[in-house]
Amino acid sequence: MGLSRVRFDFSGAHVLVTGGTSGIGHAIARAFADAGARVIVTGRKLLPSEYDVDLSGLEYATLDVQDPAAIASVGATVGALDVLVNNAGANLPGGKSEYDPDVFAQSVNINLIGAYRMAHACHAALAASAFEGGASVLHVASMASYFGITMVPGYGAAKAGVVQMTKTLAAAWVKDGIRVNAVAPGLIRTRMTARIQDLPEYTRKDFERMPFARWGTPEEVAPAALFLASPAASYITGQTLPIDGGYSIA
Repeated sequence: MGLSRVRFDFSGAHVLVTGGTSGIGHAIARAFADAGARVIVTGRKLLPSEYDVDLSGLEYATLDVQDPAAIASVGATVGALDVLVNNAGANLPGGKSEYDPDVFAQSVNINLIGAYRMAHACHAALAASAFEGGASVLHVASMASYFGITMVPGYGAAKAGVVQMTKTLAAAWVKDGIRVNAVAPGLIRTRMTARIQDLPEYTRKDFERMPFARWGTPEEVAPAALFLASPAASYITGQTLPIDGGYSIA
């Protein structure tokens, strides 16, 4: 599934997608590029050729969202910017338990504090945007924002913080012509969820509850991101849109 029957026009727009080298971030980056935008993606590797995904047509910048100086550098050098997609994230960093306080703190740093630092670093560029409907920050939250996922307590706490941060920045930055929204994916087939995709004992109850009763794809998340950043959503800010196969309403 993709954008074959959905059309957005981001011709001339400048978009930055953190963690745009795989999964949901890559699908969002590719969708913006297909809609005519100039897209920069970030990843932790030194060169784009080190990735096993197609990054052709996308610009690349090395970034570790745990590094405040690197974030500030990207924000200072990105140039014109109309859309920031704060997608970079991880759970169980290093394969370690998030019940360890240091690992819990690391997960919060990656998934919440890094996203705030990135938004802060890009604020001036976004405020200078003349994009129709306003500039946008789009955060990637999670169903872990709303439900207790016992495997990843730090990730869940961080993603809950992302939802609240989305509301706060939306209220604070509207005066600067910046809208701030988020998407909250459910069970999506990505590298991050690979460890549980073949563990039906872990996901069985989720699928029994979920009306769609299947995994989603990154390509099913991307159109929502484009909508929220488009002029069609010019009166929407501070919202988090679940993309979860109906899990949150069943």
